[in-house]
Amino acid sequence: MGGIILFDGVCNFCDSSVQFIIKHDQGAYFQFASIQSDAGQALLAQYEVPENIDSVILFEHGKAYFESTAALKICRRLDSFWPVCYVFILIPSCIRNMMYRIFAKNRYRLFGQKEMCLLPTPSQRKRFL
Repeated sequence: MGGIILFDGVCNFCDSSVQFIIKHDQGAYFQFASIQSDAGQALLAQYEVPENIDSVILFEHGKAYFESTAALKICRRLDSFWPVCYVFILIPSCIRNMMYRIFAKNRYRLFGQKEMCLLPTPSQRKRFL
């Protein structure tokens, strides 16, 4: 089984990121759920994710990953040159996550919000929980 990515379903940047991942994950390793969905809420409860997490969340191999670690682990599984980005895992997480939090805090202001969640195409639908 591959990884499951939880994303903010009303965030324009997050929606674009999911589309990017789908395009660069030709092996269909990842599945997706919005944090706002029933499946997303069930995963949050199952993995006992703290309520204050404002991040993309990756569930992989029985663990939950947040913030920059989740993003880098996602890059590691993508096609093309994206796995090279995983080298940034060598930067201490306190530094990586500080930068991540600044971006996450401003993502709505920078990229806006959607009124409703993305509707996947029929071929993409099987990748969403």
